[in-house]
Amino acid sequence: MQLKLMRVFVDDQDKALKFYTDVLGFVKKVEVKNGSYKWLTVVSPEEPDGTQLLLEANSNPAAKTFQQEMFRQGTTATNFFVADLQKEHARLKENGATFTTEPTKVPGARFAVIDDTCGNLIQITQLEW
Repeated sequence: MQLKLMRVFVDDQDKALKFYTDVLGFVKKVEVKNGSYKWLTVVSPEEPDGTQLLLEANSNPAAKTFQQEMFRQGTTATNFFVADLQKEHARLKENGATFTTEPTKVPGARFAVIDDTCGNLIQITQLEW
């Protein structure tokens, strides 16, 4: 069994694609349109055949409510791992990312939280163990 796909609900797929590629640095993997439906994924440029992130439109009312409540509570939608948090923080700031939590040390890790501009909080983490 393998992990090949994860998802985040987004309020605007085009805006999300711009953020996840231009700001975070992912690359578009798949974009398939069928009427108003769009399957849109990005991947890490370090692992082009690795796990895809589906930028899924939150058109389902349950998904929209879930996404909005998670954001309101300050709960992150997903977590990306980095080798050097300070370096990533500087790069992402330069690319226009807005951090809701600046780099913070906790036992065994350092993390920061970004507003993805599409209804989600995204955590980036550097493990120290």
